[in-house]
Amino acid sequence: MNEQKKCLVTEAMEILGKKWVIIILYHLLSGPKRFYQLEDDTDASGRLLSERLKELEAAGMVTRTIYAEVPPRVEYQMTEKGREVEPIIREIYAWASKWLV
Repeated sequence: MNEQKKCLVTEAMEILGKKWVIIILYHLLSGPKRFYQLEDDTDASGRLLSERLKELEAAGMVTRTIYAEVPPRVEYQMTEKGREVEPIIREIYAWASKWLV
């Protein structure tokens, strides 16, 4: 029996379709951000933001850098794979600017 593969769009939406993911990636387009900055920018709860960042890191779309400082500083930034989503995010923004304003 043939093993059915998931539709690629379905697989992509399993990552990108989760609440806050596109917003997190949108805010990371401008460069590395600390957790508290993303929390302020997105209005996501700390627990949910932490969960989404871990998922994005596991998906290879975001990296987390820990700096050996006191107190410790952690920054998140998009990987090349994450940056590939930028045109999609820009198109969503353009559509929203045209139709939702």
